[in-house]
Amino acid sequence: MNEPDESAPRTRTLRVPALARVEGETALHLRVHDDTVTEARLAIYEPPRFFEAFLRGRAHTEPPDLTSRICGICPVAYQMSACRAVEEACGVLVEGPVAALRRLMYCGEWIESQTLHVHLLHAPDFLGHDDVVGLSREHRTHVERGLRLKQAGNAVVELLGGRAIHPVNVRLGGFHRAPTPGELRPLAERLRTALDDAWDTVRWVAGFDFPEAECEADLLALVEPGTYAIESGVPTVLPYAGPGAPPSPRGFPLHTFSEHVTEEQVPHSTALQSRLDGRRQLTGSLARYAVSGHLLSPVARQAAREAGLSEPPRAPGAERTGAEVCRNPYRSILVRAVEVLYAVEEALRIIAEYEPPERPYTEVPARAGVGHGATEAPRGLLYHRYVLDGAGRVADARIVPPTAQNQGAIEEDLRRLVQAALERGEASDEALTRLCERAVRNHDPCISCSAHFLELDLERTTGRT
Repeated sequence: MNEPDESAPRTRTLRVPALARVEGETALHLRVHDDTVTEARLAIYEPPRFFEAFLRGRAHTEPPDLTSRICGICPVAYQMSACRAVEEACGVLVEGPVAALRRLMYCGEWIESQTLHVHLLHAPDFLGHDDVVGLSREHRTHVERGLRLKQAGNAVVELLGGRAIHPVNVRLGGFHRAPTPGELRPLAERLRTALDDAWDTVRWVAGFDFPEAECEADLLALVEPGTYAIESGVPTVLPYAGPGAPPSPRGFPLHTFSEHVTEEQVPHSTALQSRLDGRRQLTGSLARYAVSGHLLSPVARQAAREAGLSEPPRAPGAERTGAEVCRNPYRSILVRAVEVLYAVEEALRIIAEYEPPERPYTEVPARAGVGHGATEAPRGLLYHRYVLDGAGRVADARIVPPTAQNQGAIEEDLRRLVQAALERGEASDEALTRLCERAVRNHDPCISCSAHFLELDLERTTGRT
């Protein structure tokens, strides 16, 4: 290392959109001592802890509407997880056409949210641009395609939810109003065009240059027999057993989630950090593909093969090898592109099979009980638990968002990637800042800004006198 820089630590303070679950600034603190990264801290300021307090004393019908305000990008995820938890507490199971409409609406959110990340937030990192404005000058057709795809996803959510952001048509037991087949036909036409765009996106992203990296964390995602999990499933863990080691997946009942996933307050963040059975965990696209990739549609599996993703086993009990599990966070953009294609295809399937329900919702009468709900938000497994009293009011609430679960894995990724860069001689503050921003964006945390979202406080020390 060169002689230590005696100047004050460099700090970049940049604006972050005022999202409900990520307010203010996200700061990164790195400490490098004699070319060794001794500390990497990611501080995320998330308001969901306040929402848990807001929910106490509320009627059992209110969590879906209130929790949708936690995030403007994935409100459907919060609504669906809340609905499933409250409905379980009240002893109600929603099935048939109404359940299919819920999955359709969730597909819309996957399309718009994953497309936002792939085209507008993540792709500039691979193509040498600071933001999507610069990207659009050189790759206009790709950006326009991304906007079309996002608009198609928004259209699905708007038709089912009444509006694209913070939907108002969702209620316990289903929807206030169900669409007619005639209303879905124009949407299907739009989605058929979106399917072509999704294929083009997979092929485009497959041509990116992916640095070598491996996330050393246990993977956690839902598994739903017979289908790729979106709006339901059983939590399933794929432990990290070392490079190339064959993992052995294991599931656990959703009602024991709090026994496996524990949260703790760390001094440098207002967000709680999670541990899965005492180990770092990662949830999201990489985890979903690792545990359920064999349950994607044949078309989506073909897209994954064309993109260079190794295909997971086709049967849950099939033998796995370490090489079949993609743990490279840079390649997560590939999985997201495949998931967009799958979500478009799945939405078309649901529309083609749709028969209007006799009623758009099932009655959910209030009663005392405890309910658990988990769905696969675009960023990963989202867990809700509600305790209802005898009057059907919320006595206690717990919400565990994906980004909070991923913080430990993100910090470890930062430490490893920066350490590798230092060993290669890439030690300038500017190079390390760009590397850190890119490393965080690999995981699509709930910070809605494609570039310049990071405040870097780099502290260098040396043992020399």
